[in-house]
Amino acid sequence: MNRLWTPAWIARHVAMVVLVTGFLALGWWQVSRAAAGNAISWGYAVEWPIFACFVVFVWWREVRHTLRGPAPAAPEEASPAAGTRPADAPEAAAPRPVVRRPVRVARVPAAVGGVEDGDLAAYNHYLQWLNDNPGAKPGDYPG
Repeated sequence: MNRLWTPAWIARHVAMVVLVTGFLALGWWQVSRAAAGNAISWGYAVEWPIFACFVVFVWWREVRHTLRGPAPAAPEEASPAAGTRPADAPEAAAPRPVVRRPVRVARVPAAVGGVEDGDLAAYNHYLQWLNDNPGAKPGDYPG
């Protein structure tokens, strides 16, 4: 339950209360205008409470999502680099690193008749360079 009292969650709670209060106040204002003879305001009088219900729905869904998720690690337990753990941490407490396996795709012959498209060859060279340099950004490509 402490996860819902972080500064970010307090801001979300306050935003939800402010939005719901504001939307319901706007709905009441539209009801008073509609009662005074403005026919269009009847639609808005229904619409504003629907907006308030939507805000409550999204807030409730995010609360449930946060409570169902794993508890965040304490800052002193977090390791500085991915895949490492503190020296004094027990072996069983170390999280297993996620291993991503490369996708293997069967190579298709370059082109029919031995003629390869120049743009396709340049794009394939670019993709190969990105694959060979996993930490590089697309803007670092020398070609």
